[in-house]
Amino acid sequence: MDHKLESVLEGVKNSDSSDKSSKKRKKEITADGYVAIANSQEFKSLVKKKNSFIVPVSIFFLLFYFTLPVLTSFTTVLNVKVIGDITLVWIFALAQFIMTWILCMTYVSKANKFDQEAESIIEKVKDGDY
Repeated sequence: MDHKLESVLEGVKNSDSSDKSSKKRKKEITADGYVAIANSQEFKSLVKKKNSFIVPVSIFFLLFYFTLPVLTSFTTVLNVKVIGDITLVWIFALAQFIMTWILCMTYVSKANKFDQEAESIIEKVKDGDY
């Protein structure tokens, strides 16, 4: 079985253990449960959704981030004055800060949805639905 999947699910299982002490204990996830999760269509769909979000956003971030040093080092395209002495370099640099905050907020929102889906998969395994 995939070691990363096992360690992630083990962490989730351990974080839930304190909540279970006062509640009715649900079935523990076994190695077969982890295999069932990894082979389930729901889990594969979740991984696909996460990757289809994370990969393009990461590529966009890296391209946008490295464009500024490349353009300022090898061209004079961003030396155009826009407002008074403010050039496109300053606007592009400010846009990077704005882009970082927007991507961060978007990622947190998406990650919360992914976490809810993962939790529902784990609950199904604990309830014996797999």
